Amino acid sequence: MAFYSRKDIANFDKIHRINLMNSLSGYKPANLIGTVSSEGNENVAVFSSIVHLGSNPPILGFIMRPTTVPRDTYANIKETGCYTINHIAEDFIEEAHHTSAKYEKNVSEFDIVGLKPEYKNNFAAPFVAQSPVKIGMKYLEEYYIKANDTIMVIGEIQFFDVNDEMLENDGFLNLAKGNVATINGLDGYAVPKLNRRFGYQRPKETNTIKQ
Repeated sequence: MAFYSRKDIANFDKIHRINLMNSLSGYKPANLIGTVSSEGNENVAVFSSIVHLGSNPPILGFIMRPTTVPRDTYANIKETGCYTINHIAEDFIEEAHHTSAKYEKNVSEFDIVGLKPEYKNNFAAPFVAQSPVKIGMKYLEEYYIKANDTIMVIGEIQFFDVNDEMLENDGFLNLAKGNVATINGLDGYAVPKLNRRFGYQRPKETNTIKQ
């Protein structure tokens, strides 16, 4: 195996370092966050940093890159207090990835890439109609991360829609049945298949010898 020190990392070419550091943590979730501004301008953008933070209350977090440049997703969330999280499926990976391109605030990525916005339950933010998993989120709070000038945005799940065939009887959501994609690094996509499940683990019994 090859060994790389912190000094080696610092000396990598910029693009090489970005690609490697973004791949090193492993596969990441592939999601589209849908928002709308107070003026009604729709926005949808790809994110790979969605993380489960708790089940009761049901909350999710994601990382927002430095806001030293305009971040329409962040601005819209702060304006309206709501957003959607939509899983990316195999049949619209290319369209989803293109939402990472920079467009003016008044340009809808939905229109540019051919994804269809969908509104439901009188929720203000748009969902991605093609997505097999759609989650309506309410903004709760945020935490500034001084180390790299990013923000963790935390929201609470208000409701969700999933394709019927994906939901198992015990509540397990089988993402493989929805051909849900993951992201490897910045621009690599994979569609994993479920290998196996293991039940809740308890300590194994051990034989102890008393002296």
